[in-house]
Amino acid sequence: MIRRMISTLSLCVIASSAIAEPDAGALYQEHCAECHGPSRLGGIGPALIPQTLRRMYGPKMQDVIANGRVATQMIGYSDVLDSDDIIALEAYLKTPLAEVPNWGPDDINASRVMNDDYTAVAAPVWASDPMNITLVVETGDHHVSVLDGDTFEVLDRFATPFAVHGGPKFSPDGRYVFIMSRDGWVQKYDIWALQEVGQVRAGVNSRNIAMSSDGKHLAVANYLPMTLTILSTADLTVETVTDVAGSDGTPSRVSAVYQAPQRESFILALKDTPEIWEIATKPEVLFERRRIMLTEPLDDFFFSPDYRYLIGAARASEQGVVIDLEQGSVAASLPLAGMPHLGSGISWPRDGGRVLATPHLSEGMISVIDMATWSLVKTIKTDGPGFFMRSHENTPYVWADVFFGPNRDKIHVIDKQTLEIVKTLDPAPGKTVAHVEFTKDGKHALVSLWEDDGAVIIYDAATLEEVKRLPMRKPSGKYNVWNKISFSDGTSH
Repeated sequence: MIRRMISTLSLCVIASSAIAEPDAGALYQEHCAECHGPSRLGGIGPALIPQTLRRMYGPKMQDVIANGRVATQMIGYSDVLDSDDIIALEAYLKTPLAEVPNWGPDDINASRVMNDDYTAVAAPVWASDPMNITLVVETGDHHVSVLDGDTFEVLDRFATPFAVHGGPKFSPDGRYVFIMSRDGWVQKYDIWALQEVGQVRAGVNSRNIAMSSDGKHLAVANYLPMTLTILSTADLTVETVTDVAGSDGTPSRVSAVYQAPQRESFILALKDTPEIWEIATKPEVLFERRRIMLTEPLDDFFFSPDYRYLIGAARASEQGVVIDLEQGSVAASLPLAGMPHLGSGISWPRDGGRVLATPHLSEGMISVIDMATWSLVKTIKTDGPGFFMRSHENTPYVWADVFFGPNRDKIHVIDKQTLEIVKTLDPAPGKTVAHVEFTKDGKHALVSLWEDDGAVIIYDAATLEEVKRLPMRKPSGKYNVWNKISFSDGTSH
């Protein structure tokens, strides 16, 4: 009898242990899938598969799951997951997918869906200035609002693919806009007609898009598969898909693609190999590739207004590097500690020359660099690490948020000549404010109240007084047609 009781008790303990074993797949679907996609191929957050996580295995990945990741939207889960859950999740994320999709030209073209109800128009169906339209990306419910920059009336609000990422790109005449999601969908929308034209999936996990200077080609940078997709802007069909690998054969994700208008090319940032590529968009050498070799991969980029120089930085480095795109070589190095966010950097004229400024993702400061000598002019101390900076040629000020940290409800206004903070705005105490865009004439600054029940806050750019608030669902970014197609001073490109 005693032996039978002990045997029964042992079975119960074994059964209890089996029941208590964490179900990593279920944990992923509950806590991770909303941002990273149900199949781990990415959404608002990046794909969580070995190809994208190989630098984060072991305690580092467990720490990120538990405590979040600095300078990102990744929160920590130590309050809802115990150590066994976290270890199980790490093992699950290290497990390769049964099959990584091979998303080639046939797959892309097969995904293409055009709007049968779309009708082209000869002129805008509204009476506003077509050059002063601003698009507001609302990530709270995956929509874009089309905003009249003169009256601030919302002309249309349309649904987008899930998790829009990277700035929308306008055709050179400002009529069409192309929007990309993290899971590779590209949407074409006719601003004049206020209608979607169509959609196509150009990749599985994508980073951003770029428009060629003639408006004929749209490049899509992909993490998965490791490709550059180029689409025809006319009908969203595939023009070419290029496998991306370094000169030594190392396959590489594509961090980003940029338009270099004066050079009539795309500039490609490679994530996993120390190179950048230039892809020609001139008709006579269409899509020819040029490799520029580096000493390490670069994570963030800024370009001089003439696109002669590329300024880049690696997140783990204390230095920035200046690449002369004409010569294909390093022209200078820059002292840029604190994880500079060069992708949000801007430049403007000062003291007869030109400076560039970049916020930093891990320190409360803005670095100002002389673009003639590539020397540090000043470090502006801020109330916390920032994400975005913006200005306009018709304003004396730079606007800079402090997106990360306890003072995320503040935004600094900085004099472009003295480099001093002239005012710190606090439009929504306790809430996140970020990302400024200007109207075409620079008279109004539009600031995002980055909350699900958020707003676009409109300021008089001269008096710095609030003019109006437009309720929006987590407006993450705003993009004025004229500022973008004219490469307005103070706008990141």
